[in-house]
Amino acid sequence: MTRETSETSEAASRPSFSAALATGAPLVLDGGMSNQLGSAGHDLSDELWSARLLVEQPEAIVDAHLAYFEAGADVAITSSYQATFEGFAKRGIDRQRTAELLGLSVELAREAARRTQTERPLWVAASVGPYGAMLADGSEYRGRYGLSVRELERFHRPRVEVLAAAGPDVLALETVPDLDEADALLRAVRGLGVPVWLSYSVAGDRTRAGQPLEEAFAPAGEADEVVAVGVNCCVPEDVEGAVELAARVTGKPVVVYPNSGEVWNADARAWTGSSTFAAGQVTGWRDAGARLIGGCCRVGPEAITSIADTLR
Repeated sequence: MTRETSETSEAASRPSFSAALATGAPLVLDGGMSNQLGSAGHDLSDELWSARLLVEQPEAIVDAHLAYFEAGADVAITSSYQATFEGFAKRGIDRQRTAELLGLSVELAREAARRTQTERPLWVAASVGPYGAMLADGSEYRGRYGLSVRELERFHRPRVEVLAAAGPDVLALETVPDLDEADALLRAVRGLGVPVWLSYSVAGDRTRAGQPLEEAFAPAGEADEVVAVGVNCCVPEDVEGAVELAARVTGKPVVVYPNSGEVWNADARAWTGSSTFAAGQVTGWRDAGARLIGGCCRVGPEAITSIADTLR
């Protein structure tokens, strides 16, 4: 049997992501890619962050995905968060090779799923980070880049087209700091035929750019492509209120994957403070409407195992 035949058979036996979500049973997301790679000894201090390893050490990315699948995750989020045509161009990588690397990010997650010894179905979410991630200066935690919605759409569309063509189960429009960028992303994914989730990075009951979450969640409720909406890369304490609001405003399943509670210092490129993430919090998130639950930065395989055990 060829790999292509194996992949076709695997996809046929796996329920679609949307169908799995529609059952109402929670699905476990993975944890932070960067901290897992960092714990394996990889230096992620440059502007490409984990995307650099797509070029230099792709097998390390497979290992990171595999660790999370083996820990109990049902969904792997690809290493494409900071992978952009513009970012790779700064390293002298042309558009054709960048497109190959974006597709590779999906294939590496699929390879990890193939290597996982489990009977449960596994899915791949292709990460689409915000414009600020490409800037690598912490502005994804601020938004308000000075670009119009149309300019942001032009930035995102080529990348999401390539990622969608690589065959992920869902596109993860994640760590979005700004309602304007969410509007641009929703325009960019229109007509691609791939379901998406939209998750904001928030502070309290507002986006990082300061818009009320009730206003920010509303467009996702009206977009047919969106199968889940919620928050990620925020402190755990901000999650439960956001879950309740997202569920009420959109009527759709909610996605949540906060960071550890530590704070990213963009100037020092380091995390400060203490973790406030506890797996026991996830029952409250589930009861409030969350159906996709995991962790973001600084949340590792051990925490994902605890989440999986709690939810199952």
